[in-house]
Amino acid sequence: MTQDPSAPDGGLPFAGLSALVTGGASGIGLATATLLAERGARVACLDLTAEVPEPLLGLRADVSDDASVRASVATAAEAFGGLDIVVNNAGIGAAGTVEDNPDEEWHRVLDVNLLGVVRVTRAALPHLRRSSAPAIVNTCSVAATTGLPDRALYSATKGALLALTRATAADLLADGVRVNCVNPGTVDTPWVGRLLSAADDPAAERAALEARQPTGRLVAAVEVAEAIAHLAGPWSSAVTGTALPVDGGMHGLRTRPTR
Repeated sequence: MTQDPSAPDGGLPFAGLSALVTGGASGIGLATATLLAERGARVACLDLTAEVPEPLLGLRADVSDDASVRASVATAAEAFGGLDIVVNNAGIGAAGTVEDNPDEEWHRVLDVNLLGVVRVTRAALPHLRRSSAPAIVNTCSVAATTGLPDRALYSATKGALLALTRATAADLLADGVRVNCVNPGTVDTPWVGRLLSAADDPAAERAALEARQPTGRLVAAVEVAEAIAHLAGPWSSAVTGTALPVDGGMHGLRTRPTR
């Protein structure tokens, strides 16, 4: 079991808390759900598939369908007797410049990456308002703050999510509900793996993605999960409206090439 040696209760800082993670069946979502559970939380994973390892509770949900979201959030809250933490992690990718995608694709990606967060947050808020330690953490992206080539649509959804995070944090301040986001760089997940395998030269494409991050490697999913857990925990009670980069320095470092 992964323990947090700095936790005042000896390593289970989320004991007694309940969390809901969207996109929780794989990648960053699964890493986050697993970490929270290891540290004592009861965790429900909302995803298109409900297949998750124990002790996680898998619930099938489509964040682009409001009825699906409301039903799954209600099921999780009933199973746990409430909700304390919501991690809005579900999202989809998109490539292309501003000219490359038709309106239908813009609507599809915005519907998942932005409105999906709206739907889940809206459904969870009545439960969060009854919590003594409510927190929302959104999985945003370095694309919200850094111009990346061939990512116009994806970047637009994440830029909107960053703005939504801050506006929601302001709106919910009086309710005591904290709202933050993490901004990962390129993360070594199954989704990225599938993109790499579809490239003409997967090895060269991976090397290019690694070189783009000043640390020279992709971010591990568990590193993003650790950042999410930090923001979600009651010890971060003074942190709201914040975007935490987990990107190997992409957003701020300008390194010199080595020879």
